[in-house]
Amino acid sequence: MTDRTVAVVIPAYKAESFIEEAVRSVLEQTHADWQAWVITDDGEDYEEVLGRAGLVDQRFRFLSSGRVGAGASRARNLALDRIETPYVAILDADDRMKPRKLELAVAALAEQPIVASALDVMNDHYKRLRLVGNGPDRVLTPGAYKFVNLSMDSMIVWDRRRCDARYDLELSNMTDLELLMQLWRTAGSVHQLGTPQHDYVKVSTSMSNGAGFTEKMIASKKALLRRLETGHYRFAAPGTAEGLIAFLGLSLAAEAAYPMALEETPGLLFEDHLEPMLRAYEAQVKLD
Repeated sequence: MTDRTVAVVIPAYKAESFIEEAVRSVLEQTHADWQAWVITDDGEDYEEVLGRAGLVDQRFRFLSSGRVGAGASRARNLALDRIETPYVAILDADDRMKPRKLELAVAALAEQPIVASALDVMNDHYKRLRLVGNGPDRVLTPGAYKFVNLSMDSMIVWDRRRCDARYDLELSNMTDLELLMQLWRTAGSVHQLGTPQHDYVKVSTSMSNGAGFTEKMIASKKALLRRLETGHYRFAAPGTAEGLIAFLGLSLAAEAAYPMALEETPGLLFEDHLEPMLRAYEAQVKLD
């Protein structure tokens, strides 16, 4: 381990169909100073699963939650309590990193405490659906962050010496954003890699397509909104709470209107539904 080592945390629940792609993407990184922590949350022996595919490396670490379906947050926390590396990256077992992601993230972490990346949003056949957060590389304030990265936050890399946190076990959803909100207590900025360095794969069998998911998502958004409105977090950068409150309010409005929009446009991505609302808000704020 060195002062440039990145621990890549990969929780695994019913991940046999995709985890090989995720782990291969770590093996293909141009920045070779990493550890890959795979945390079993379904009783499966993923060391054996990966070994059968020829994926064996001394940088792999394997843990088990000791349970079945305890949740990604608990699995990630288990690894975060063990990891001693300066940098941590999150990778869902059904996502992938582009080859230069860790190289670019480590370079940016020399100046900023957190690095986020634009997303290449794909279906489970790795066909592109759209991009999110693409544009120039830039430094974002936490208050502006969600107006750029409007979906999915498990693509971050952070310096644990400047900010650190654990996942909230009380929330059923939105735990990636909530972790960021904790990190922002001491981190006042995020370096945004505007060229997509992360493949966000929308899997047809994932929890986001399960019964009651929308209701849980709405409940979690409302819970975060209440926390922000009551001053639960003390942020390092001014305007953080105001920006997050605005985003969550718009996101909840988009949730309410989404079923009708989906009827009118079958297959409409939530990101395509939400983004015009965010841009209209930004334009109005500028006009005001």
